[in-house]
Amino acid sequence: MPFEIVPHGTHIDFIGKRRLCAALSVALIVASLIAIPIRGFRLGIDFAGGNEVQVRFEDGVAVDEGRIRQVLGDSLALDNLSVVRFGTVSEKEFLIRFKGDDESVLDAPAGVDVVGAVAEGEGEGEGDVVGADRIEALESALQSEIGGMTVMRVEFVGPRVGKELRSDGLMSLFWASLAILAYVAFRFSSRFAPGAVVAVIHDLIITGGIFVILGLEFDLRILAAMLAIMGYSLNDTIIIFDRIRENMELHTKYDLPEVLNQSVNQTLSRTVLTSGTTLTALLALYFLGGDVIRPFAFAMLIGVVVGTYSSVYIASPLLLLLESSGSAGAKR
Repeated sequence: MPFEIVPHGTHIDFIGKRRLCAALSVALIVASLIAIPIRGFRLGIDFAGGNEVQVRFEDGVAVDEGRIRQVLGDSLALDNLSVVRFGTVSEKEFLIRFKGDDESVLDAPAGVDVVGAVAEGEGEGEGDVVGADRIEALESALQSEIGGMTVMRVEFVGPRVGKELRSDGLMSLFWASLAILAYVAFRFSSRFAPGAVVAVIHDLIITGGIFVILGLEFDLRILAAMLAIMGYSLNDTIIIFDRIRENMELHTKYDLPEVLNQSVNQTLSRTVLTSGTTLTALLALYFLGGDVIRPFAFAMLIGVVVGTYSSVYIASPLLLLLESSGSAGAKR
């Protein structure tokens, strides 16, 4: 007998609350759109261009993120400085990220945009001179104010490369949405497809809107989270759609709202178990995974909650709307 966390025979009127939930979703989307001109997008160096330096301090050196920020803030006044611990506490490795400036770009050959990685003592290419003075000043400040350290890795991302990454990221979301539309239309019917796509877009807008409202940065980790959210939301929606299709074939005497409610309730145990276990893993990543993985985990936490909600309250009611309008059109 299959394990069910939700008792058999549970009947919650999800579809009856569709208008209230639609109003809530519209309010969240409007708030997200209003926040864009007010708060603006905070782009990480992956998209805006900048520098990333990984450093390791010697054993016995007393150092933490706050001390590094203080030293670099006082001596170099770096733009959008971010310091996160990289690895375990005992290894004393840190990832220092800051945006580039016009002077560093002028050091590069005319018309050349640079993205590269340089380990200390390695690489003498033309791109390595971009921001080299700033990196040397950073290393000198840390060694003199904190203690012995080694630069493990340096990465430079030019503004043109950042712009291309932004464009490619948006295109990846666009093509993924088209693929979802085609798959659901082929797997079910054309009336099922819009609900799945609208639910996915709904999840991405609200997740991105929360990041804008909170003033958090968008970088490649958040883009990866967005793509993962699309997959998670679609998977949850497909499970419910599959049960809806089965019930529409087996219980044709029921009206459509009842069939949708029955289908959502029948898959509720699976939805709760899947979302619950996923949220447990994401909470562990958020609280225990360190600062490097925390933005990804936070975006996924929002996406899983919103994705579960949209599968029930956005995708299914939209299917009801399209089926009802199609039936009304056929009667005419």
